[in-house]
Amino acid sequence: MTDNINNRKLYPNPNQGHNLPNIEDNILNFWNSNNIFEKTISSKSNHNDFVFYDGPPFANGLPHYGHLLTGFIKDIFARYQTMKGKKVERKFGWDTHGLPVEMETEKELSKNENKNISGQIAIQEYGIDKFNQACQESVMKYANEWEYYVTRQGRFVDFKNSYKTMDINYMESVIWAFKELYDKGLIYQDLRVVPYSWACQTPLSNFETRMDNSYRQKTSKALTVKFKIDKSCNFYSELNIAQLTIIAWTTTPWTLPSNLALAINKDIQYSILKNDNDAIIIAKSLIEKYSNELANYQLVKDINGTELIGIKYQPLFPYLSQIKEVINSNNCFRICDADFVTTDEGTGIVHIAPGFGEDDQILAKSLKIPTICPVDEGGKFGNEIYDIDNLSLKKRQVFETNDDIIKYLKNNNCWIKTDQYIHNYPHCWRTDTPLIYKAVSSWYVKVSSFKDRMVELNQQINWIPNHIKDGQFGKWLEGARDWSISRNRFWGCPVPIWISNDPLYQRIDVYGSIEQINKDFNCNINNLHRPYIDNLTRLNPNDPRIDPDHIDHKNCSKMIRVTDVLDCWFESGSMPFAQKHYPFENKEWFENNFPADFITEYIAQTRGWFYTMIVLSTALFDKIPFKNVICHGTILDENAQKLSKRLKNYPDPITIFSDIGSDAMRFYLVSQPVMKGQELKFDSDGKNIKDTYRLSIKPLLNAYNFFCLYANADNIKAELITKYKDYDNNLDRYILGKLKLSISIIDQSLSNYDTIQACNEFDNFFEIMNNWYIRRNRQRFWQKEITSDKQDAYNILYSCIIYMCQAIAPILPYTTEYIWHGLNNIELN
Repeated sequence: MTDNINNRKLYPNPNQGHNLPNIEDNILNFWNSNNIFEKTISSKSNHNDFVFYDGPPFANGLPHYGHLLTGFIKDIFARYQTMKGKKVERKFGWDTHGLPVEMETEKELSKNENKNISGQIAIQEYGIDKFNQACQESVMKYANEWEYYVTRQGRFVDFKNSYKTMDINYMESVIWAFKELYDKGLIYQDLRVVPYSWACQTPLSNFETRMDNSYRQKTSKALTVKFKIDKSCNFYSELNIAQLTIIAWTTTPWTLPSNLALAINKDIQYSILKNDNDAIIIAKSLIEKYSNELANYQLVKDINGTELIGIKYQPLFPYLSQIKEVINSNNCFRICDADFVTTDEGTGIVHIAPGFGEDDQILAKSLKIPTICPVDEGGKFGNEIYDIDNLSLKKRQVFETNDDIIKYLKNNNCWIKTDQYIHNYPHCWRTDTPLIYKAVSSWYVKVSSFKDRMVELNQQINWIPNHIKDGQFGKWLEGARDWSISRNRFWGCPVPIWISNDPLYQRIDVYGSIEQINKDFNCNINNLHRPYIDNLTRLNPNDPRIDPDHIDHKNCSKMIRVTDVLDCWFESGSMPFAQKHYPFENKEWFENNFPADFITEYIAQTRGWFYTMIVLSTALFDKIPFKNVICHGTILDENAQKLSKRLKNYPDPITIFSDIGSDAMRFYLVSQPVMKGQELKFDSDGKNIKDTYRLSIKPLLNAYNFFCLYANADNIKAELITKYKDYDNNLDRYILGKLKLSISIIDQSLSNYDTIQACNEFDNFFEIMNNWYIRRNRQRFWQKEITSDKQDAYNILYSCIIYMCQAIAPILPYTTEYIWHGLNNIELN
């Protein structure tokens, strides 16, 4: 078939070459000017939704390749389902509250104000209103850059209707969720030892200490010290000794001033070793470990652990012994039994500081030993730790006091030895500072009460890779602990609890809607942030002194809001319903379209967003939050360090977009084992992406070039094969059979969320197309006469390119759009 109209070329001139970055810019302009994304939504039925959740990134920095990989995956499967006839809404989201924003704001304010505005006291003196206003202004400063990066990578995303966790509608849904949990008996307050960031001056949840590389190698001073046994002990007379001590081992010398007990294990055998008139107690199996220090001691008696229980000893420091709660407790400064004591390390004796150890506090609580925590919000010793004997610890950061504490113990003959101890230690995920464990009053979600149900529901989720289901995520669910969800910070969704300020007239009010707040406080609030929400007070309805006939109630109790804000992970975990302002709006839609069909993030979100979503989804709806999830691996720099906005250890992705193109980056990333949860080292010069263009994209362009060159020379217009016929040429039959098989494999792969197999099959097809079909059919294309055999060859080549472009379009959206326009002779403008 020929077309001689005005002797016009039917297809583009391949000699012009293919500058992919320029081509992608032109395609992007075409999509935007023709509202292509919007049309993919409006053209679909409202009852045929494919729901995917776009997890909210923190908006306080620019995206790196890890973010781009996540974005590519999201776009691939959204495009794929759109091509399958689904309506796929794609609202972008922003995580706008929490520590990342506050830390950035503290730095900016301190710099601009030329003074330190960091920490609880400094921020309160500066003004919570001004601080939060600064947070709000700074949080979206990278929004335009994010939109550019996301759009340039070829993602179809709705930025105009994006959700933000700081929006009042979103926050109202969050407090609704909190109220629902409270009404179900799943919220409680407790004083517990939790991971604590003294740099951020806030507690952290247990899963925040498990994210990414929060645990890292740290060298600590491991100290072995002597506690003097009280003279009332029978061993003094039995062994005729002047001084009996028991030795304990610790890697946190700064906790020794807070010691309130010593723990042994009743099932461990201990020994008493004597030197002249002194004796030492140690686990029998660990004597050899201290052979140098105990060289002059002789074994005089082996004892069972039970013989040590209840023995009194003298505290190393005088501080806590003078506190009323300690004086009133009969079990302080005694030896007690604990099954967590082992002989794996140390001496077989553990020093107990209930204010700084989780196991310590649980043990102390069972023995009615008080929890005393003489360390303030900034990780500094408080007024309880007064100056003694040239030892000044007050107002000093705890890690800085270790050497002085050791020196004091040496001077008082309580020191045995100090070792360098290398171990993995938790660090703050925002500041990289080592955490402490500290007793803090916090509000908790009682996750332990429904963790078994989470484990059951998890079996309904399709995890990619599959081993995550019963492995990393499943094991995490099995060991799920109650979730500390309150933070003594400023920029966040408020804990919606008001408490009576008079313990004589107790009352707790929890609010789950703005309407309820407005009604009780007779207001019309339009901002749920601090300090505005803090300013809402009212008379306590439980106070019998309130007389409605009298105006003066100044001596009556009031309802005061607790000043905490919610963990920002509680907010992001609320995203499925909060982005829709459920249950205040979109109630029917949400209930008909929950859980989501698909989500994806990197693998560490098994400790973060994936986890918080299943916690809230189980507790609120008894459902899974998503049906299918891809946990891709972490992209590292060339030194195997995680790419980090904070560390800035990666080149600007714009350089890749400008030099090679987005499609090459997309194809490269989603064809790698990183899609199966493995790590990927990203080379800064982009060599692997260039190789991907050469090995994967160029073969498609070569086939396209070949077709255009010879179809134009022959002035032949090819026809799309829509119905198979029995071709005479064996290569024709073979390539069409291969085409059908490859399309089926790619389609099935994408249906199974397997981009690696889809990419491999695409490469395999064009290897055969170029090196077998085209190479062995050149004579057919070169012959002068336009025969039916020649027309068949053009039709088949044309159809193979068209159909493969359709199949791989979600993975190569720019390139396939460009070729589709060229083969259909449609100008991009």
